[in-house]
Amino acid sequence: MSNRLEKEDSPYLQQHKNNPVDWWPWCDEAFALAEKENKAIFLSIGYSSCHWCHVMEEKVFEDTECADILNRDFICIKVDREERPDIDKYYQEVHQLLNNRTGGWPTSIFCTPQNKPFFAGTYIPPESNAGSIEGMGFKELTTLIATKVKEHDAQLYKNADEAEGFLDNVVHPTEATVLKEDFTKNFMLQAKNNFDVKNGGFSIKPKFPHASTLNTLLTIDRLYDDKSAKAMVETSLNAMKKGGMYDLVDGGFCRYSTDEEWCVPHFEKMLYDNALLAGVYVDAYLSYGDISHLNTAKECVDFWYNFMSEDALFYSASDADSEGAEGTYFIYTYDEVFKVLNDVNIQEIESKLAQMSVTHEGNFEGKNIIRFENGTIPQWFNDVKPLLAQIRSQRKYPFVDKKVQTSWSAMMIHSMFKLGAIDAKYKQRAIKHLDKLLNTMFINSVLYHTTLIHKKPKIEAFLEDYAFLSQALLSAYKYTQDEVYLVYAHRFVNKALEEFYDQGRWSFSVGEFTTKADISDNTYTSCVSIMIDALLSIATLLEDEKYTHFAFKTMEYNSYELGRKPIYSPHMLMQMLRHLKGDRVIKTSLENIDINALTLAKIEYPFVLLKINEADEYMVCGEKSCFSQTLNAQELNSLVSNSF
Repeated sequence: MSNRLEKEDSPYLQQHKNNPVDWWPWCDEAFALAEKENKAIFLSIGYSSCHWCHVMEEKVFEDTECADILNRDFICIKVDREERPDIDKYYQEVHQLLNNRTGGWPTSIFCTPQNKPFFAGTYIPPESNAGSIEGMGFKELTTLIATKVKEHDAQLYKNADEAEGFLDNVVHPTEATVLKEDFTKNFMLQAKNNFDVKNGGFSIKPKFPHASTLNTLLTIDRLYDDKSAKAMVETSLNAMKKGGMYDLVDGGFCRYSTDEEWCVPHFEKMLYDNALLAGVYVDAYLSYGDISHLNTAKECVDFWYNFMSEDALFYSASDADSEGAEGTYFIYTYDEVFKVLNDVNIQEIESKLAQMSVTHEGNFEGKNIIRFENGTIPQWFNDVKPLLAQIRSQRKYPFVDKKVQTSWSAMMIHSMFKLGAIDAKYKQRAIKHLDKLLNTMFINSVLYHTTLIHKKPKIEAFLEDYAFLSQALLSAYKYTQDEVYLVYAHRFVNKALEEFYDQGRWSFSVGEFTTKADISDNTYTSCVSIMIDALLSIATLLEDEKYTHFAFKTMEYNSYELGRKPIYSPHMLMQMLRHLKGDRVIKTSLENIDINALTLAKIEYPFVLLKINEADEYMVCGEKSCFSQTLNAQELNSLVSNSF
């Protein structure tokens, strides 16, 4: 028998509709009932492609003994963190406060009947002494909590009151610091200290791609010809695309690597990772000319376009698990690969298998992840790849979350426009996807955060939606010069300032949950930094200094942390450098922009905008004056450099 989640749109909530747990969606009725019946609240937050969320469902929420305890003594609420990032953000802060360490998913929160949190965990196994960080199994923990709530345990309620007090306390920065290029030295020092010289990346394991860090290193190299920045970028990008975390068969990056070498991934694929990494690989190709970087970027975008979109809208994620285990769809036995190659008379099979890291022993639980250890994809792999895809086609594809998210979709559209400067078909795709996203998510002058394909959106936008959509619209304007996109971007930036900005501080959400927007580039780039990016572009394009003021005040408000720990906020550091050094605007005809899109994209200076005028020549302009002009697009790179 289905529970209340049956009526919800969220794919994650739908996954739990047949649990024996009497789940509620997030609603006032659930909280009112908890207080009326004096029952503790159990809040579970996760997302549809989360491996450990599936494990907790199987081990805990499908367990009748666990369900009986929850149904008897708790009001249980399920939240999709992708659908409600405001709720998730608030309770991640709760976890940090109560445990003095970051949380993750699934997030398990216990609250008083008055909805004051007092305990936070992540995955909690059903039985005690089973490796739980929290020390207690779910059955023992819930029994203890239920007893303490029934007895109105004074210490429990005191802890809940203290936690609420800390959460309500607004922490302001220590002091403002003068913004200066020297922040870059600290960033480089911190990046080098974290850098894995052998394998690339900026951690040991698990290893995440840190797209914002790589993008900022690229920018530093373009500004200062920094060989160490270039080395960190190229080492990381070359290592990541060897195969493993990068799927060499279908294309696209998985969420992270469980080892140091990027070989064994956590197999879920997220739209935001692929969007941001595609952008980094495009920029690396434009800077260094390595065609393999361009191919990787195209394969990321093509994977999402071919496998993960419908009606010009992008899906949000695909699962790590299929057929009851992690990675089943992606891995191969030695025998099945040998057979499929032998059946079509591929020559030198043993050599090719060895190059693809396919062995009898395997590199993942006795099976094989396709990987080229030397980092070079040979020409013959173009013939083998369809055969490997054919093997996969006989398997069940991992669950796909068909939720459409404004912010994540805009990230991919932004990267598609970057690719469009190299290959015009991506520009046309980007336009089609952007127009569809606007028509779907901007209704009656209201911007929305998420919806399902062919359903009307219900949840209004957060700061990240305004920020990343504005960035995508400004990219659209840059490469099409269609002023409709500039008007939209201007409108969304103004709305974001009105809703979320207060004297240098930005809120991620307002209303039911007023949560602070982070400046750290965590799961993906900080929406505050993306808003600075949009503000600076609007200021330059509209020649309106008030937007520069808002950008500056935001950076000034966060300057103390930015100066001390720039490695946590690489995109804001990049925008600070942009603010200090200034934009350059190239003014020319639309025809010139179209014909010489690649030449314009290859200009080394990273902060270049485009604007049409009626003249045939190219004019290089700054904030309040133009420096030079030419009829030859090939001269623009040196003219821009010489304008400083």
